[in-house]
Amino acid sequence: MNPEQQVTPTDVSEQGTSAAPSGRMVSRSEIQTEKNLAELLVQMDSYAPIIPEALTDYYLAQAGFECTDVRIKRLLALATQKFISDVATDAFQYNRIRQQASKDKKFLNKDRKTVLNMDDLTAALAEYGVNIKKPEYFS
Repeated sequence: MNPEQQVTPTDVSEQGTSAAPSGRMVSRSEIQTEKNLAELLVQMDSYAPIIPEALTDYYLAQAGFECTDVRIKRLLALATQKFISDVATDAFQYNRIRQQASKDKKFLNKDRKTVLNMDDLTAALAEYGVNIKKPEYFS
């Protein structure tokens, strides 16, 4: 096949598809997805995650995950950071709801600090399918 006849994934026809060099049809959305993924991986080169890389490497090794690409490890650290942030936000909301309920019972304490307790954390994690139960001897 001469170079004039080759079709690249960026040569999209009017129907929104193109023929990739492998011969399969590639849609515009697939091309955009690949482009977005490439841009994300380039951004991961300069990203410094909050979760230390040594900690990420340790737990990935414990799970049996082997990868030499630092960008992928940083992406996993970012996903972990997002998960922890979401759980903490939800636990904080549960704490506020619980405090509002205690104000209704006339227990007024103006200088209360917000403290993460197991009841709030358990309720927040339950939304994500993580069930935490205290051992019976602590109950």
